Amino acid sequence: MNATTQTRQAILEALDAAREATPHLPALDIARRLEISEGELQAARLGRDVVTLPLSPHALASRFHRLGEVKALTRSRHAVLEQHGQYPILRGSEQAGLLLAPGGLDLRLHLAQWHWACLIRDRRPRAGDDSPERLSLQVFNRHGIALHKAFSLAEEATPAWQELEALGITDAPAFTQSVEPPPRALPTVPTLAEEWAQMSDVHQFFGLLNRHQLRRHEANALMEGRFTRALRPEACGRALFNAAANHLPLMLFVASPGCVQIRTGRIPAPQRMRGWLNLFAKDFTLHLDDANIACVWQVHKPNRDGGVTSLEAFDAQGGLVLQIFSERREGQPERSEWRQLLDELDAREAAA
Repeated sequence: MNATTQTRQAILEALDAAREATPHLPALDIARRLEISEGELQAARLGRDVVTLPLSPHALASRFHRLGEVKALTRSRHAVLEQHGQYPILRGSEQAGLLLAPGGLDLRLHLAQWHWACLIRDRRPRAGDDSPERLSLQVFNRHGIALHKAFSLAEEATPAWQELEALGITDAPAFTQSVEPPPRALPTVPTLAEEWAQMSDVHQFFGLLNRHQLRRHEANALMEGRFTRALRPEACGRALFNAAANHLPLMLFVASPGCVQIRTGRIPAPQRMRGWLNLFAKDFTLHLDDANIACVWQVHKPNRDGGVTSLEAFDAQGGLVLQIFSERREGQPERSEWRQLLDELDAREAAA
């Protein structure tokens, strides 16, 4: 038995033991205990209950609308968005896929980040030995970070899922270790305010960041007092509570490195469970680890309709945890109730 085989066997034994002891424990938590990526954990199962899907990212995503009723899941480092529904037909390019369904499964796919896709057969945690199997499709980047997951809600595999499974092979992916970018002093960008003010569409913001090689939280800090306002970390939870109490429909954005998932509509009152803030509704769930929110920004971006304002929560590494807008249709002005809600949140105290 070579070292690779021994490592794989050790991972499988640890996985099986963890699932036996705690059936509902997420794969990500098991991988963290083993100090490996989630992708490495699932790849160890190849040939047993996992197969590689040998399709290009665009070809794979173009099949999503045939999968029927699913639970679609995307996570940032400290937020998880789960929604039940059916995927719309894929639009967009080979690099940027669009699954447009406001109010339903609404996603933006950064397909260039998709490195390995697999189909997984898992037992649903249930008492007894007759637990049914559940199929899922999971996509990872080159660092083994999960980008998006789709879990079949059908009792038995539908033809679309069977076709995917029939394509499966046992080729193993090659992952590389993820390295966090080192902290740096806030750069100087003399033209940033002028370019920001000239935006006519919020999607131009990505070009602005790329031109100046800025991370989102850096741009927010540079524009503080002009287009952005620093809020206290607890402002994110407070905004969710206030929006729920006032029946204000929101757009919740949760992004992995390769997928942005958006849930649009009214939200239930947040509930605190096991240290996380949660939204539990019939068609969606949001889990928010708000204890790991380090900073929150109120951000205004100009557009043709009078501008849009978002609430953006970041972790200590500058990663975007959650982004919130009010529900708005193209061509409509932003809701005044949303701006009022944000303006009433407490600003972060200035450093002494």
